[in-house]
Amino acid sequence: MPVQKRFIAGAICPRCAEMDRIRSWEQHSIRYRECVSCDFFEQLPIEDETAPELSTRVNQAREEQSHQDFQPVKILDPKAR
Repeated sequence: MPVQKRFIAGAICPRCAEMDRIRSWEQHSIRYRECVSCDFFEQLPIEDETAPELSTRVNQAREEQSHQDFQPVKILDPKAR
């Protein structure tokens, strides 16, 4: 049975910085990752629980969200003049 390779949504290639080009699969207790745009290739043992997590748009905070200051809004009645 052929191994099914799956793309990792939102993953950014560490070599070419292209998004959604990394695919992953497991075979013989080894996890493989490769980029379809460049020659990036990585092998990680599956039992290694401290494997580095790929940077994605999902697991990073947006800059505008991290620097946002919240202020209360007071609604004025235009008839109360």
